[in-house]
Amino acid sequence: MDVWKARGFFDGKRTGMHDIVIRGGTIVDGTGAAAAQGDLAIDGDRIVQVGGKAGPGRREVKADGRIVTPGWVDVHTHYDGQATWDPVLAPSSWHGATTIVFGNCGVGFAPVRRQHHKALIDLMEGVEDIPGVTLTEGLKWDWESFPDYLDALARLPRTIDVAAQLAHHPLRVYVMGERAIAREQATAEDIEAMARLTEAALKAAPSASPPAAPTSTRPWPATWFPDAMPSTRSCSPSARRWAGPRAAPSACCPISRTRPPSSAGCARSPRTAAGRCGSC
Repeated sequence: MDVWKARGFFDGKRTGMHDIVIRGGTIVDGTGAAAAQGDLAIDGDRIVQVGGKAGPGRREVKADGRIVTPGWVDVHTHYDGQATWDPVLAPSSWHGATTIVFGNCGVGFAPVRRQHHKALIDLMEGVEDIPGVTLTEGLKWDWESFPDYLDALARLPRTIDVAAQLAHHPLRVYVMGERAIAREQATAEDIEAMARLTEAALKAAPSASPPAAPTSTRPWPATWFPDAMPSTRSCSPSARRWAGPRAAPSACCPISRTRPPSSAGCARSPRTAAGRCGSC
């Protein structure tokens, strides 16, 4: 734990009462150092000691036989809807994730016009298997622009941190409307409008994510945009149809899906199934 001593996070002589002490766990601190058994002490919102024997704590957590690590950052989730109404964001928060990123695979819910609410829900259901009825009941749609969406996220106190990306599908539909849904090519004016909205989103928060191929048989707007960028490899179960022989095994990527249980109004406690694309 020499690195923590150098950074001032280790004081074996401290005798004051800590707010929280995680006692006797196997610490894997993320620096590349070997795992070591010891304590972790927290005062206020700061970790003040990593390793060694900490003084007493107002609250103590016995971690014998358990691994103590920094929080995990889950960079590929689809909590775009759930994050607007669920402060806990289970099951990710249950499994040690302290930051989640959504807006992946080109799907999301901002920017959006009222007449396209159902289209965005249908796409999320078709691509990510999140029940449309859950999204319909849960989404308040108290935003239109992407910055408005970020404001809606910020209004809800939450257990873990979130990061939102600007998804290409809602952006394209917002600018092009039914022409995007019909997979028409964007005009120069369309591209200019999308660029302006993207710039506004970037100024609100950094975001970028290439789209993935859908699992449904119906094409969706964000898979046809030769005007915006060259074709990309994808590895959903339908990747062979979209990417053809170019979807070699090396192009595979992990996928994760959020599946709420069958009961109504159950998006607060979804099950997750993670695996690799079967067709790759």
